[in-house]
Formats: sequence, C-alpha cells, structure tokens
Amino acid sequence: MHPARVRTASYVIRSRPGGPELLVFDHRDHPRAGTQVPAGGVEPGELLTEAALREVAEETGAAAVTLGAALAVQQSPHPHTGEPQITVYFQARTRETRDDWMHTVAGPDEDRGMVFRCFFIPLERAAGLLAGDQGEFVGLVR
Repeated sequence: MHPARVRTASYVIRSRPGGPELLVFDHRDHPRAGTQVPAGGVEPGELLTEAALREVAEETGAAAVTLGAALAVQQSPHPHTGEPQITVYFQARTRETRDDWMHTVAGPDEDRGMVFRCFFIPLERAAGLLAGDQGEFVGLVR
C-alpha cells in the first residue's frame, strides 16, 4: 500500500453587502469536472500553508489572498486511482474585485496550460454546488 497523498483545498471568501461569497472555478475544457475550489497536492518539503496559497494562485490568480485557519481534514480514496489521500481544508480571504475571469494555469505540474473560469458564488449556496465532496466543510467557514 502506498502512503497517503497529502493535498490542500481552500475556501476563499470575499465580503459583499449581500453576504460572503466563495471563489470557485469551472474547467473550460472539461465541464464534467464540475465547480471546484482551489485544491491540489503538497510538494515534498512544502508547508501545508504554502501549498494552499500556491494552489490558489496557480488555479485562480486571485489577488490579495490571506490564509486563515485550517478547518478540517478529510481522508478519502483518490477518485481515479483509489489510492489513499488526505486533504486539509483551509479558510482564506481575498480582496479580489473581479467577479468573473478566465485564468490559465502556469504551474509546473500536469495542470499547466489548463484554462479555468473563476467566479464567486454566495457562500450559503456553495455546499450544494461544489463537485465531489468539496462542499463537505463549507459550514465551518466563518
């Protein structure tokens, strides 16, 4: 058995008069992937907090992101390989002013060149809109 793959996921929130909004993205070329929050693997020697901020930057390019508390830890099999994985969920804040934008991933990994449509949704609706089990801990966001 392989050791668990460690990942981070971030609920990036911005304040709005109508209530908090969550930063999400859709994959332009793979719509079946569903609406997601920034998430990805932790590199060897990388701190969890560094990985969380790196993934937000790589996948969304959002401005002025400040990482907050770790909210929860999820253990589940990888959806394609079945290998064990552990995901640490963080809360973060952004002062991003764009409502909707296209972002091309520039990271060094297999996501490089992917194009994501980034946008905000009301936090109160997020749990039911996120792909897979990414909405499991939205209720913990403050």
